[in-house]
Amino acid sequence: MSNKKFSNIEAERIILRKFKEADAEAFLTYRSNPLVALYQGEGWENYKHEQAVAFVKEQMNFEPDIPDTWFQIAVELKDTGKLIGDCAIHTLPHDTNQVEIGFSLDPLYQNKGFGTELVKCLLEYIFNVLNKHRVIAITDTRNKNSIKLLERIGMRLEGHFIKNLWYKGEYTDEYLFAILKEEWQ
Repeated sequence: MSNKKFSNIEAERIILRKFKEADAEAFLTYRSNPLVALYQGEGWENYKHEQAVAFVKEQMNFEPDIPDTWFQIAVELKDTGKLIGDCAIHTLPHDTNQVEIGFSLDPLYQNKGFGTELVKCLLEYIFNVLNKHRVIAITDTRNKNSIKLLERIGMRLEGHFIKNLWYKGEYTDEYLFAILKEEWQ
């Protein structure tokens, strides 16, 4: 486990940073958008303002690399300061040298390279700062944009779980993607 505190990560067009209170409204807007909520799990369609405020405040106090927790990171446009999405690191409980990642973008910023930019930044941080061995990402098999992104950045498909998740009234399939530190470098 790392003792490092999270510091901003700057890329060409975005900054990955900790959440701040002012992010709650933008977070609520894109996370409750039906196009984003579609693959985000139960509860996002009817997400309330109070829940967004509580979530943001909770994340402001988190640090990465705590076993079995999700550390959520805000994604800000570098030139305007606008919150356009978030990404997350889940330190796995059974092996803290492995993490799972997740990401969400406002639909206005999808299919413009921002997702690729943010996941590359996230992997750089995970492998070079947190010094992790392996990163996984799990996605619904219907989430074509996420699948393309994970393949584009070099993650390999390692598993196809058939009807393994009860999700919004039906069993759905998921793909598990992974990449090792030595493959990233």
